[in-house]
Amino acid sequence: MAIYTYKGLNKKGQEVKGNLNAENEGQAKQKIKQMKIMLLEVKEQKSKKQKKSGFSFGTGVDIQDISLMTRQLATLIKAKVQIVEAFQALQEQTENPTLKVILSEIKQKVNEGSSLANAMGDYPKIFTNVYVNMVDAGEASGTLEIVLLRLAEFSESQVKLKNRIKGAMTYPLVILIGGAIMMTIIFVAIIPKITKIFVSMKKELPLQTEICIWLSNFLQSYWWAVFLGGFASWFLGNRYVETKKGKANWDSLLLKLPVVGGLTRMINISRFCSTLSTLLNSGVPILASMKIVTNLISNVHLATAVDEARVSVSEGASMVGPLVKCGHFPIMVTHMIKLGEKSGELEPMLQIVAENFEEQVDAKLGGLTSIIEPIMMLGMGLIVGFVVFAIVMPMMELQSV
Repeated sequence: MAIYTYKGLNKKGQEVKGNLNAENEGQAKQKIKQMKIMLLEVKEQKSKKQKKSGFSFGTGVDIQDISLMTRQLATLIKAKVQIVEAFQALQEQTENPTLKVILSEIKQKVNEGSSLANAMGDYPKIFTNVYVNMVDAGEASGTLEIVLLRLAEFSESQVKLKNRIKGAMTYPLVILIGGAIMMTIIFVAIIPKITKIFVSMKKELPLQTEICIWLSNFLQSYWWAVFLGGFASWFLGNRYVETKKGKANWDSLLLKLPVVGGLTRMINISRFCSTLSTLLNSGVPILASMKIVTNLISNVHLATAVDEARVSVSEGASMVGPLVKCGHFPIMVTHMIKLGEKSGELEPMLQIVAENFEEQVDAKLGGLTSIIEPIMMLGMGLIVGFVVFAIVMPMMELQSV
């Protein structure tokens, strides 16, 4: 069924609007007539055209909505509900109007013979490449409900991690924004007035004062260039990271950064171990499981190592070799995997590693908060001190004169 929006007049002559599900426009009009509404307008709701890349102000669908929808879909499929009927139920249950329309369109495509992965792939801003690839692997291996449950857990963990990072960055961000506003006021409103006094001194000014005056003049004359340059840098940076080479370079940089690199490794290794353990425990073949896990890892270099490990397993060798070769998997992780392969207890070994790394991620984020705050305070103090010193020094000379 499709979703139709209508506008009409009730018995009292008041304008009413609403939505309803119908197979076609004729059925929609019949239902509206049964509600004793004089129809003025009816049209089918369709989602906006999705693009794989480019500029977007948002999708209107939050990750929490996707997580809830995925968990509900997994439950329905596990209960042996047909996919088309499951999507009909999801469409009726969801409160997000954008997602409701997209679910209706996916249901229609599946009903026409498309695979679920291909139908979801038409909405890359809603269902990521990782999501679609995992659904595709789940359909191919007959373990769609297991994959969907894992995707729901993955989405929920993303939300939790995002919230932790937001919590860690809120206070420093407030300081940064407040400091930026204060500095802008000083450079745009205060320093120009003081500059007139300095010019009347007819003396050579200290270097720091010259720098402050130059910055003040630049901001007054070219403030628009600052905003335009910032926006252009952000936009072009996003476009570059979307390319294969840009993604590889960006992921390589992330792994080299002091604190962020460690967090990136921990998060991806924890995801690799917990997902692989869950899939193997659920009876998914190891090669299919490793293909799913490869798509789940966000860092391209770690994902490449896991894919090479999958190839190694397919050739009858151990998965440990490629993981050690890439240099990003700690010795403890590869040692535990090696022991698990030899003893036939790979699943519990992977789960132990996953739990250990999840605890380390929590501890690292807590430590990150305690490190960032004093660094931000020190940085703001140095900037303010520099500006004050640049203004006070010439003023003191003027007073002595």
